[in-house]
Amino acid sequence: MTDLFARSPIPPLAEALRPKTLNEVIGQSHLLGEGKPLRLAFQSGQPHSMIFWGPPGVGKTTLARLTATAFDCAFIALSAVFSGVKDIRAAMDQAQQNLDQGRKTILFVDEIHRFNKAQQDALLPYAESGLVTLIGATTENPSFEVNSALLSRAQVYVLKSLTEDELRLLLNRAEEKALDGLVFDERARDTLIGYADGDARRFLNLLEQCHSAAAAANIRTIDAAFIGNALSLNSRRFDKGGDNFYDQISALHKSVRGSSPDAALYWLSRMLDGGADPRYLARRIVRMAWEDIGLADPRAMQIANDAASTYERLGSPEGELALGQAVIYLAVAAKSNAGYKAYNKARAFVKQDKSREVPIHLRNAPTKLMKELGYGHEYRYAHDEPNAYVAGESYLPEGMTEPGWYQPVSRGLEIRIAEKLGQLKQWDIEAGKKLE
Repeated sequence: MTDLFARSPIPPLAEALRPKTLNEVIGQSHLLGEGKPLRLAFQSGQPHSMIFWGPPGVGKTTLARLTATAFDCAFIALSAVFSGVKDIRAAMDQAQQNLDQGRKTILFVDEIHRFNKAQQDALLPYAESGLVTLIGATTENPSFEVNSALLSRAQVYVLKSLTEDELRLLLNRAEEKALDGLVFDERARDTLIGYADGDARRFLNLLEQCHSAAAAANIRTIDAAFIGNALSLNSRRFDKGGDNFYDQISALHKSVRGSSPDAALYWLSRMLDGGADPRYLARRIVRMAWEDIGLADPRAMQIANDAASTYERLGSPEGELALGQAVIYLAVAAKSNAGYKAYNKARAFVKQDKSREVPIHLRNAPTKLMKELGYGHEYRYAHDEPNAYVAGESYLPEGMTEPGWYQPVSRGLEIRIAEKLGQLKQWDIEAGKKLE
């Protein structure tokens, strides 16, 4: 007997609008356009193992499903979050049954980067044997997260966030097929597109929320004010532990190094807006001061440290102003990595060099025996010398030549440092010191 109260669940908008053919896919034209790699792969007639790498909501799952459809393969999906080796083996048993019935299998592993090494190793023999064609999806750099044996057997395709124009096309499709005549004014469109941040799934979820809120309010036209009142608009996409995080940190650091205050402020603001820990950013800002500015402008280190201390005292959002002003100063300061390079060279030398003895004249002599052994003998006290400099003296171990690790640049305070080092070198020469 039919249950009169049974109802089929209404699929989410993202599922209802999922493309059924390759031509319906919006975005990824660098892969799906005529003559592009993924389009050619579909046209080849022979599926191959792939890794789809890209941010959330760009079509990784959709392309995997379309691959199965295009090649008339059975489709088995696993989530690396919930699946283990047991699930992999069950999937392989099903794939074997499919093969016995004359049908190949596409095995789709979502978030494949979450599989540990043992789980990834468990996939390897089945992918090698051809029992399944493996398609993995990941938001993380596969060269770090997928083991090399598995990676060498799969073609990596890099997917990109959708552009604003592509999101507008998606909105048009939603209006035509699923939003019951709901109208969005231009500012509302711009607001939704901005908060979608290139994520098609997130964008469709926002549209769905608008549709429900509009129905509850009995309105047919959506403006930006309604969106602000009706929706909970979260911050932009930001993965605190993944590639996006480190890419943005890299962009911030390189903007400071490249003397671009506006770009430095942009990336700092992006990371703060996305939920990055301001204390972590403060530590990175201090690092930038020491690594890229150094002695060319010692005030930069002080300002960076003061900004970090200010944030600790004030917290958010007031303390973030100090971080913003710090990156401005660092960006416009004179740049030098001479101290950074000198330190790295010294560390590398010491690591591979033998343990050299401290010269006798530099040793301390707190006891009578040490004095009798010559410790500190012939040590010359710099403050008693002309210009408070012991011309011709060496402070390195015996037999070690002057390495010249520190080479000040011709910018900022290091101009003066270079001049002083030049004067000291001249006094050494006059005193008869042999300089290599």
